[in-house]
Amino acid sequence: MTQNPRSSLGVAVRRPQRADARRNFDALLSAARDAFAEHGTGASLEDIARRAGVGIGTLYRNFPTRQDLFDSVYLGEIEELCTAAVQVAGLPPWQALETWLRRFVEYAATKRAIYEELNRDSETFSAAREAMYGAGQPLFDRAQEAGVIRTDALFDDVLRMVSGLTGAGFVDEDQRTRVLQLALDGLRPRA
Repeated sequence: MTQNPRSSLGVAVRRPQRADARRNFDALLSAARDAFAEHGTGASLEDIARRAGVGIGTLYRNFPTRQDLFDSVYLGEIEELCTAAVQVAGLPPWQALETWLRRFVEYAATKRAIYEELNRDSETFSAAREAMYGAGQPLFDRAQEAGVIRTDALFDDVLRMVSGLTGAGFVDEDQRTRVLQLALDGLRPRA
């Protein structure tokens, strides 16, 4: 039986109970993630509500402060990263790790967009980091044990490498994909 990734986080996004309210909440998180990626932390809350297809009152009912929205977007990304680890765990070792790392790239881009607004000294941030490492480390270990990852690589090294790639400027998405693939190929054992 697979572990619930939200329980491993210890701190989770508090979604509403009613299905319609939960849909609005999730739409707001998705719209906020996109808006922050495009416009940074100064993105208009009115634009976020409009993108989500809800009124500004619904945004404020779910996220009374801008900080609440930043924190929820960040925790939502961590939850999705943990869920992704569970979903790919049954794939062959290299494919599982590569698929999860591609999802990690999305997380890193969102984190970069709101990084300055996060309280990195909080227990929530610390728990989120532990949950993320706890989700990805087993995939990395399994790939290394299978001999498809270099033995001199550490999981933290790989996350820093992939995170660094998210900050680079690319001509287009195809170039980003090629560069990421080159970096991932560098993780393969040397012949």
